[in-house]
Amino acid sequence: MLSVYTRHAEDCKHYRDKLWRRCNCPKWIWGSHNGEFVRTSAKTRLWDDAERLRHRMEFPEIAPPEPEILPPTAPLPSTVLLLGEPVAPPLGLAPKPRVTIQTAVGAYLADAVSRELAPDTISKLETMFRKQFLVWAGIAGLEFIDQVDLDALLNFRSTWKDGRLAKQKKQSRLIGFFWACVRRDYIIKNPSMGLGRIKVVQVPTDYFPRDEFQRILDATYVYGDPRGGCIPVEDTRTRLRTLTLLMRWSGLRIRDAITLERHRLHGDSLLLYQAKTGTPVYVPLPPFLIEALQGLPPGPRPNPRYFFWSGNGLPKSAVADWQRSYRSTLWL
Repeated sequence: MLSVYTRHAEDCKHYRDKLWRRCNCPKWIWGSHNGEFVRTSAKTRLWDDAERLRHRMEFPEIAPPEPEILPPTAPLPSTVLLLGEPVAPPLGLAPKPRVTIQTAVGAYLADAVSRELAPDTISKLETMFRKQFLVWAGIAGLEFIDQVDLDALLNFRSTWKDGRLAKQKKQSRLIGFFWACVRRDYIIKNPSMGLGRIKVVQVPTDYFPRDEFQRILDATYVYGDPRGGCIPVEDTRTRLRTLTLLMRWSGLRIRDAITLERHRLHGDSLLLYQAKTGTPVYVPLPPFLIEALQGLPPGPRPNPRYFFWSGNGLPKSAVADWQRSYRSTLWL
């Protein structure tokens, strides 16, 4: 079997990928043929021409006919821009049909689902590309993906009403979408690479001083209406206070604390995993918190697997419920 590969120049930015097709570096053929090792230059910089040569070498009896050579008097075919140099398209190949923006968006979102991205990520991609990008393209009168240039993307970005951090993440998704279009040969170059960087000043989250944290705990003792509810109000107050103490002494975010599984509690320590390396670590907890977790009253829909979550629905919804409870304590 013979294969085509690219022998990159030293300054080619794709030099690590020998299967990259769209650079202007020489194409070579290598492999085993008739029991002998073959490695030879295809004498072309176009991948399609190299593939035709590989096919003729491997199957000479069914090799396709050579493309017709245009006479000198015939007009030259239109050129395409490849890495800044005009290169004539391969002779004998029909031009590839243009891809609509709707088709490109559909293929990108289908690929995101097939890669099993997180549901929250897929939801954000759906919102950005189906509900925003496609609607904007229709208003702008753009039908095909190759019609979207840098000026068009600048106009699209000007319609965003988000904060700086959200805009930065949106722009990152937009760049990723157009790189996917380049890899699928929908377009030749990525127009989003000309977008200027969105600067975000990250403000570190401040901590609660002792007096403020104590006021939060005091509010949990008077939280809620004792006149009715799914569970006794004292149980609700105990659960809210225990969740607060858990986040204080473990350093967990509210979502991780709410979805904490009971089996992670080992004696007087909590089994966690480092975010970057996945290395297990044990976080010691004070005795009063261990006692509170072990005697935690059940919630409206108790689940023996979790401390604070029923396991039903999405964690995002559970976080929203607990955040509403914390907002209520601000008025106490």
